[in-house]
Amino acid sequence: MSDALAEFDRQLDQLVRLGYPALAGRSESAFRDGLAPLRDVVAARPDADVERGEDHIPFVLVPTGLPREETIARAALGKQQGFTVLEAGELTTFRPIEGVDVPDGPGYLLFDIDTGTEFLNVTPQDALVKITGDGRGPLTIDEGIALVTARPDMLRKNKCFSLLASRCGDKRVPALWISDRKPKLGWCWNGNPHTWLGSAHAGERVGL
Repeated sequence: MSDALAEFDRQLDQLVRLGYPALAGRSESAFRDGLAPLRDVVAARPDADVERGEDHIPFVLVPTGLPREETIARAALGKQQGFTVLEAGELTTFRPIEGVDVPDGPGYLLFDIDTGTEFLNVTPQDALVKITGDGRGPLTIDEGIALVTARPDMLRKNKCFSLLASRCGDKRVPALWISDRKPKLGWCWNGNPHTWLGSAHAGERVGL
């Protein structure tokens, strides 16, 4: 078995262990069966096990349609579980921005992910221009949560990240950072730079 396939299996097993089937209203077998075809996608990608630097991971499995206040609570740094300052109803108002197409289905793969430390102390609005100009895409809230759930080591002190692909019609930009040693889903202003907050981006989304 390749390293990439082993990583896919690890991520799927982790979602099951964290109770994602119940969140999705499915049995464990139905949850696994719904995402299993994505394993073949990973198998066909020659770059699926190539990490390029400390900011980069090859792919993450992103389950869809789940309550974000529940999924962030299942992310953790050590034994410290994640949390959000946004209300459940408010979280549902954050949707993908124009130009970001999230695949249909129970889940998909996000490839070639970078946490975006090159955008530390750069405003989200300026970072988005550079990211899209480079032919890459910003991350959504669900993708950010999936990333720190699968790879909590990617959420690092003073190297946290905004999620520019999810907006709710105002100037707030959701972001993930560390607060009291826990993953925190909060927000910052579109025009404000932060020395400790970059903007994550990725190469491609592939669905079923």
